[in-house]
Amino acid sequence: MLLQVARLQVQGRKFRGGRNPQPRRAQPSPVYRDRAETTESFSLDFTAVEDNIEDFMSQVKNLAQSLYPCSAQNLDYDMKLHFLENTSVTCNDGTPAGYYLKESKGSKRWLLFLEGGWYCFSKANCDTRYETMRRLMSSTTWPPSKTGTGIMSPMPEENPHWWNANMVFLPYCSSDVWSGASPKTEQGGYAFMGSLIIKEVVKDLLTKGLDNAKVLLLAGSSAGGTGVLLNVDQVAEQLEELGHVGIQVRGLSDSGWFLDNKQYRCTDCLDTTSCAPTEAIKRGIKYWNSVVPERCRETHEGEEWNCFFGYRVYPTIKSPVFVVQWLFDEAQLTVDNIHLTGQPVQESQWRYIQNLGNELRNTLKDVPAMFAPACLSHEVITRNYWMDIQVKGTSLPRALHCWDRSFHDNSKNNKTLLRGCPVHLIDSCPWPHCNPTCPTIRDQFTGQEMSVLQFLLHMGFDVQKMAEQQGMDPSKLLGMLSSGS
Repeated sequence: MLLQVARLQVQGRKFRGGRNPQPRRAQPSPVYRDRAETTESFSLDFTAVEDNIEDFMSQVKNLAQSLYPCSAQNLDYDMKLHFLENTSVTCNDGTPAGYYLKESKGSKRWLLFLEGGWYCFSKANCDTRYETMRRLMSSTTWPPSKTGTGIMSPMPEENPHWWNANMVFLPYCSSDVWSGASPKTEQGGYAFMGSLIIKEVVKDLLTKGLDNAKVLLLAGSSAGGTGVLLNVDQVAEQLEELGHVGIQVRGLSDSGWFLDNKQYRCTDCLDTTSCAPTEAIKRGIKYWNSVVPERCRETHEGEEWNCFFGYRVYPTIKSPVFVVQWLFDEAQLTVDNIHLTGQPVQESQWRYIQNLGNELRNTLKDVPAMFAPACLSHEVITRNYWMDIQVKGTSLPRALHCWDRSFHDNSKNNKTLLRGCPVHLIDSCPWPHCNPTCPTIRDQFTGQEMSVLQFLLHMGFDVQKMAEQQGMDPSKLLGMLSSGS
């Protein structure tokens, strides 16, 4: 989902103790090669050297160059566009749907990423979306290739655990949270086929090596993150029905765990950002002819809109899912009508924001595999700074690696092996950006970075009152905030 914040803008840097992440693609690493072998290549784990990754990777590159002086010359790191074989499954405007693919011949791991980007739920706001965001409704302007970033990157220094996987990026052009099964008609004017697009992509990929996979990770951000929750079991069932019972299907949902809470200020349901989440989805699932997971549909029969909210659909999902969610998600705040416009927030808004974090924390407490930093942000797994965010001293790539290990370490020593390798990570501090590794916030008008203290004061933070609540001296709390603690 895209969020326009009039004055505050999250940037990919930590408040302190970290470098400003730059795109890490200038010198392609020869350690990554297109392998023609038929045996499975192994995935190197670089998480143990995260703190000194640049120096380490420099040494690896030097070694690789000395061993394979010609190997870096012809490498192509980009994913290439493929349109679906089944041309009846389309984008909103009837143009062909498709996907971007970068094969990794030696790897039996596949990562399918669902793009996000809000949705539309009526002819009027779909018409507006088509005029203003056409690439999210049509494939006519899609480029022939795409570069992967974050968990989609083929560079081990940016993606220490999944860099060697087969990468598949599914552009979002169905505007239906990946749930629709409705072809284009003369009356409606638009197709909503998100659910069918995923099915067809999986079918196409089975002819390109997916049939030999051991692991398929269905990932997505924002509306794509919700799409993961709605489709991960469907993908597992599809592969099973086609006889591919050996492929382990898992989900990774980033910034798609929305709450159906009461808005801070109720407004008429005119467009995507002003409409209460429940009302927008109620209208949408009828307009899109949505498909929801069978077990969730049975649980919420007649009220299938419940299946679009993480804490309601998650208990019905059979496949393993890792949830990544900012405790103060910008898109959630937008649909709740909290707009950070540059003026200090009122006390009632401040309380609402803090309560939102508490509510989200409560809905996640029984999710065994998750990563939830107390930051004001939206989406993370495809950002080039995704390695920098930590919860309780553990980075997101490290937590995902621990989660992967948990599926392999089935011996008697399982608990011993996973000690010091946490997968349930949630910040306990109570306000936005109390985690010092949160992405930096900038003042959008001046471009100046804001420290933790500046940001909280901007938000109307009352140091005296908060110090009393924490049972400490105000000057001590001020010092902690100034240092980013």
